[in-house]
Order: sequence, then structure tokens, then C-alpha cells
Amino acid sequence: MRGFTPPLTAIAVGRKNYLFAGSDSGGERAAAIYTIVQTATLNGLNPEAYLKDILTRIADGHPINRIAELMPWRLTGTAPAAQAP
Repeated sequence: MRGFTPPLTAIAVGRKNYLFAGSDSGGERAAAIYTIVQTATLNGLNPEAYLKDILTRIADGHPINRIAELMPWRLTGTAPAAQAP
């Protein structure tokens, strides 16, 4: 088991760090970002590339009524973010 980091370890570390988020809303935002990163990872995407890709698309005017197209499970294999490290 040496070299294996259980997925829940990050949650335990994050839980302690969220005590210092600054406010309830800061903690909620941190949890939202953590959820997006983990969802991208579970869908085989590089989280950093995924966030860069979707934020660029949103900034370039992606329509709000088509936001579901940006979900990680919809982009798997089709976006630059598809290459997991």
C-alpha cells in the first residue's frame, strides 16, 4: 500500500483547511471548486486544463442556456482538457 493515497485523504486535509476559508461563503466556494476539480478528475480530465477550457469558453460568450455542455462528463474525449496527467 506504500505510495497509495486514498481519495478520502484529500477530503480530510481539505476539511481542516476549510476552517480557515474566512467566512461561510468562502467555505462554500472552496467546496464548489473542490467538487468541480474532483468531478473532472473522476471523468478522466486534467482539472487545470478543464477549468482553463471552460472559463475561456464562458469568457468568450458561451450561452448560459447551454451551460450543460460544459459539464466534465460531456467533454470527456472532446476537449483539450481530455488528457489526464
